[in-house]
Amino acid sequence: MSFDSSIEYRWIDGVERLELYEPGGYHPVMVDDYLHNRYRIVDKLGFGGYSTVWLARDETLKRYVAVKVGISSSPIPRREIDTLQALQGSKLRSQAGLDENACAIFPRILDSFHVCGPNGTHTCYTLTPAQGNLKEASFSRLFPKGVARALAAKLAIAVAFVHSRGFVHGDLHLGNLLVKLPSTFDDLSIPQFREKFGEPETVPIARVDDKPLTPNVPAQAVIPLYLGKKAQEFTLADAHGLILNDFGEAFRPAAEQRLGRDCHTPLATRAPEALFEPDEPLSYPSDIWNLGTAIWEILGMKFIFSEGETPDQIVAQQTDVLGSQNFPENWRKQWERLGEHGDDANNMIPRRPTRDREAWPALENAFEQFVQKYRRKREDAGTFGEEEIEAILELMRGMLRF
Repeated sequence: MSFDSSIEYRWIDGVERLELYEPGGYHPVMVDDYLHNRYRIVDKLGFGGYSTVWLARDETLKRYVAVKVGISSSPIPRREIDTLQALQGSKLRSQAGLDENACAIFPRILDSFHVCGPNGTHTCYTLTPAQGNLKEASFSRLFPKGVARALAAKLAIAVAFVHSRGFVHGDLHLGNLLVKLPSTFDDLSIPQFREKFGEPETVPIARVDDKPLTPNVPAQAVIPLYLGKKAQEFTLADAHGLILNDFGEAFRPAAEQRLGRDCHTPLATRAPEALFEPDEPLSYPSDIWNLGTAIWEILGMKFIFSEGETPDQIVAQQTDVLGSQNFPENWRKQWERLGEHGDDANNMIPRRPTRDREAWPALENAFEQFVQKYRRKREDAGTFGEEEIEAILELMRGMLRF
């Protein structure tokens, strides 16, 4: 599969990159297709770099499932299946020393199979479907204080459980945190589902050169359906239904190396060791850093570090918030080196920005500006008391350590 930047299809907002419908890439799936002679495609739930995700009706067991259809050239779908099965293994579960209910925090593999198509052979697997992810739910919104506490606690339990199995999740952020659907969801027939959620939103696919589409590409793109609710509508029951999703980047540090340069976590939440030590293996601490940034985002409205910045700007924000006195000396030497990017072998490693920039507030002030200020504006959200704020800040200092 080629990952060149050529544009072959007219742009459609909110869908996967259409150029990846090619040999080695995505499998063309359409609404009402049947996969494995059993799963009727109802709508699209989402997509990623290695798969598309569909809501389907299991015509054998009369229930809804999420079907992940992997690209044909990647081992990641198979790796995710193996990881989830290892996490859910009964022998390991009995040895974990953690609440057995922790297994309910992960997607459960219901079935796995392969489909063959014009772009190759694709690993597919079905899971219990979910409402949607916390990133979508919390966009410009706040979770009620009690719900935010419960979500943070549930996530910490999930990460502890993953680490107790010897795995690093490798991609912790709110986009990979889902919430279970109510048990009554399976009772909906497809016509009832359509009446409640509407028809699939589709857009015809067209080539920029107006040539006919090849069989590699579906005739229509499907805009993902959001089944969830807004953050302010979340209840404690929703929080207890949290699911830690997407184990495609997971790895076992004892069995395999994952170098910093191969970290695909969003830059705003990426652990600094992945930036300053790109040729060194990552391990559990990188997950803990991601856990800290995820908890902050659950509690507040604004990221602790901003999205859409360069590595240089992100690290500058990290030193603003956490204090440059805590910066490791070997990183400091690289951070303060002179010159511009591209002039040495270390041009991937961040360096202190030379241009003027807006300083980020220190941790205590950041909590006031990014969390408390927004909560005061929404009476139903609730603010944190002084004692709890101190506990949260101490937690952040422990997790967000250079």
